[in-house]
Amino acid sequence: MAEFNISGRMSVKTLRAQFEKTYGLDLRIYNGSKYADEDATLASISSSKVDDFECRASMQIGNFETRFKDSTGIKVQVATLPNARKEPNVLVNNTFTLAVASEAFKPL
Repeated sequence: MAEFNISGRMSVKTLRAQFEKTYGLDLRIYNGSKYADEDATLASISSSKVDDFECRASMQIGNFETRFKDSTGIKVQVATLPNARKEPNVLVNNTFTLAVASEAFKPL
């Protein structure tokens, strides 16, 4: 399964689209307790310096969310898409890898 790099120059919209295209999952990106503005860059909503890092299919969801927070200062959660075959619009179990979740919750 594909991998891609995440950087502070990425917009929220671009990152979410790339995540959905690559894994078939929704990446919920927060600015505080609310969803981040789709047009904002990661650097603009971060409270700290954004370090680039690689998103890999072999990462567990919980580890990915923690690494994202540590690297960017931004909270994210991985969820199923509204058109997922099963359990649409729910948060994915943190023990699943991105690859397993991608296969288990494919969109229709």
